Amino acid sequence: MLFKKIILLSLVLPLSLFSGVKNLTLSQALDMLDKKNLELKISRFNAQMKAYEAKAAKGNHFGKLDASVTAMRSNDAGNVFGFKLQSREANFGDFGFDEFLTPLGQAIGGAAQGQLPQDMSGLLQVKPDTLNYPKARNHYLTKISYMLPLYTGGKLTEYGRITDALHKMSQYDTKKLMNEKVFQTKKTFYDISLVDNYIANLFKIIKNIKHLETIVKTMRREGYAQEIDILEVEARKAEAMSMYNQAKLNKDLAYQFLSFLLNTDILSIKKVNDMAPMPYADKKEIESNNIDIQKALLGLKITKMVLNVEKSNFLPTVGAFAEYGSADNEFWNEFRDKDFYTVGLQLEWNLFNGGIDAANLERAKVNYMKVQDEVSLAKRGIALKVKKLETEIFSATADIKSYKKQLRFARKVYENYSARYKEGIISISDLLIKQSKELEVLLKLLSVKNKRNTKVFELNSILNKGE
Repeated sequence: MLFKKIILLSLVLPLSLFSGVKNLTLSQALDMLDKKNLELKISRFNAQMKAYEAKAAKGNHFGKLDASVTAMRSNDAGNVFGFKLQSREANFGDFGFDEFLTPLGQAIGGAAQGQLPQDMSGLLQVKPDTLNYPKARNHYLTKISYMLPLYTGGKLTEYGRITDALHKMSQYDTKKLMNEKVFQTKKTFYDISLVDNYIANLFKIIKNIKHLETIVKTMRREGYAQEIDILEVEARKAEAMSMYNQAKLNKDLAYQFLSFLLNTDILSIKKVNDMAPMPYADKKEIESNNIDIQKALLGLKITKMVLNVEKSNFLPTVGAFAEYGSADNEFWNEFRDKDFYTVGLQLEWNLFNGGIDAANLERAKVNYMKVQDEVSLAKRGIALKVKKLETEIFSATADIKSYKKQLRFARKVYENYSARYKEGIISISDLLIKQSKELEVLLKLLSVKNKRNTKVFELNSILNKGE
């Protein structure tokens, strides 16, 4: 039994060790994002459904062809006579003429022999059983009907264009979602690289604190330091270790988020430069590429189409129809001998509906003017946002240069104070204060780099230049 468990573990462990992706590059991640991200898949399904809706709307131009087969049985006098008539089998006997002609013939014969005719009005009161109480009859009706809209005032054409535009709008939505996911993927890559950098620097600081702890303990044994000095160093080491562990947890969380985005377990990535490159923004490119502006322009076209639909309500609609079929008391019996057809045209024109169409048309006109202003607002708003992001990126870049210089200076100061502490010139508190300054500047540098990268990726999403 134990041997079987060992074999099972030997098979399972290698699978668990290699189940995730290691050393993933950013380009590979973006390719995986395009193929595996679940939100993008759902968005593309929505766009695909809109494409079918557009195809369905265009199908209205070709009319509708229906085939129907109806099977019935009835002894209702009206139905049975109608069945026979539709089957082209009606005869005078169906009217009960056999019950009418016999007394009529006798009266005519008597008149021929010189007898005076009796009152004939009673004949008209005869209720023929054949007509009123017919035998039950089967009826099979096979029919093909075709209806075609000939003119709708442009309504069907506009509906087709509207559904096409809505399909394109859904594609814009997918592209915008793609930009958002690219933004999140890139930011996570750069965040992990920044945290790795931060962890490496923290490791050096912790190493320096441990080295300092060893020095303080040695000086304590020689009588040059106090117990409080050791406790102060240990407290600072605990603080640094807490920050180190928190950074590692944040890194693990970033990997979990990256795995969620790519719908794949990611174990490690290939680090990127912790400073994302600044994109170039051109006003014309912004207006031609930005998704929000393109959606606003498409929305303006859609409102124009809706306006045309409202105008079409004042025009007539013309349709044609044709019908061909055959009926009999047996299924498909003598089909061609008993077939029939019907063709026709229908014109419909609403002349008055209480001013509803006029009100809807004016509302559509006002909405079109509103959307025109929304397009202008979108263009100006996006341009302002781009300028704001560029300013924030330039400001963050300047801060990064400043903090890098401050960090180099803080490290030099710490080295200087460390040497002075060994000589007994300054206290341990003075030394740790300088080390705190180094850690403070490091945190500020990490924060501003992260802020700058976020703004760069946000600007990339707005510019929509593609990957």
